[in-house]
Amino acid sequence: MNIEQIRTYCLSKKSTTEDFPFDEDTLVFKVLGKMFALVSLKKWESGEAGINLKCDPDYAEELRAEYNSIRPGFHMSKKHWNTLYLNEGGLAPSLVKELIDHSYDMVVKGMPKKLRETL
Repeated sequence: MNIEQIRTYCLSKKSTTEDFPFDEDTLVFKVLGKMFALVSLKKWESGEAGINLKCDPDYAEELRAEYNSIRPGFHMSKKHWNTLYLNEGGLAPSLVKELIDHSYDMVVKGMPKKLRETL
């Protein structure tokens, strides 16, 4: 997947917004104000394409064991976030979408019930 495909897919999720809260190079996707995906645009330009996604800790370990291009979250909690290195190959677009969905769902699941009900 390229950056535009990732952006389009993330923005297709209900109540998702995008912004640059940290700097002009880190694109962040949020659901109701909570981060579920981060993309370093600078790394995409340098050929190190990747995306940080929230993940269930046990599932994160399974993914890291199965795929060399999925590693602990870069500059994130290593327990709850993975970085998918998309330029290294081996990750089908369907898997990337599935992991974006998982991240989105994890964030929504962690919200108070009242906030979840607004979705």
